[in-house]
Amino acid sequence: MRNINEDTITQAVLASMDGCGDKRLRTIMTSLVEHLHSFAREVKLTEDEWFQAIKFLTEVGHITDDKRQEFILLSDTLGLSMLVTAQSNTKPAGCTESTVFGPFFVEGAPEYDNGEDISNGAKGEPCFVQGQVRGNDGEPIPGAMIDVWQSDENGFYDVQVPAKSADLHEHRARGKLRSGADGRFHFRSILAQPYPIPHDGPVGRMLEALGRHPWRPAHLHFMIQAPGFETLITHVFRNGDRYLDSDAVFGVRSTLIADWVRHKAGTAPDGTRIAVPFYTLDFDFVLNPAGAAR
Repeated sequence: MRNINEDTITQAVLASMDGCGDKRLRTIMTSLVEHLHSFAREVKLTEDEWFQAIKFLTEVGHITDDKRQEFILLSDTLGLSMLVTAQSNTKPAGCTESTVFGPFFVEGAPEYDNGEDISNGAKGEPCFVQGQVRGNDGEPIPGAMIDVWQSDENGFYDVQVPAKSADLHEHRARGKLRSGADGRFHFRSILAQPYPIPHDGPVGRMLEALGRHPWRPAHLHFMIQAPGFETLITHVFRNGDRYLDSDAVFGVRSTLIADWVRHKAGTAPDGTRIAVPFYTLDFDFVLNPAGAAR
């Protein structure tokens, strides 16, 4: 390794991994090194450009904390998250498609009974959501755990809002509920609205430099888990949104677009009287059995 140059360095790095006992790790790292070196050669990467890249990644790390995951934003906006999601979640026809997880899921969301209001004071127009969780054989799935989360009308998730105290976080427009014996679920929340991903950091500056916008179309996040079935992580997108064809994180799939129906003030689906216009969304989810052939 004493005569390393631009032509021999790749093989030298690969040879240095001969002692790696983890076959999968070695496969991944070998391909990563080969592609990185090929990229640097193809674009004739300069020292200054590589220094700027290192500075950029350092800034991504510095801004990341327990409430903001800039590395996920970077992966999302480069399409890498969606690529990995797509190739890892091929399903039989009829199953609900997966999409990106996003950076705003949190553990420990409160659990609600069907019919309750998960908005917990989050600002937005009233919206009533219902649907059914089924297997791909059409049979309802009772007791499925449904995580749902969304932004408020101003485009902020609860974790982006400063907490009242260091040890107190208030969950809003976020919760868990279980499907009933017939696989059905229903809850009240607020109308989904488009919003920009956080763009006041290095990823935002990257998007601006590339002439891209940071906006996501209106959507609800869902994660659905049930014994004997693959976990489903997906969104439901609001039909008619101006950003459906230019989602900043490339997460839209046509099968996940649904109609939010507007209703005049009056009697809501839960029987209560609503003094303002409200919306309804009806969307069913079809899960793939665990270990099923793809």
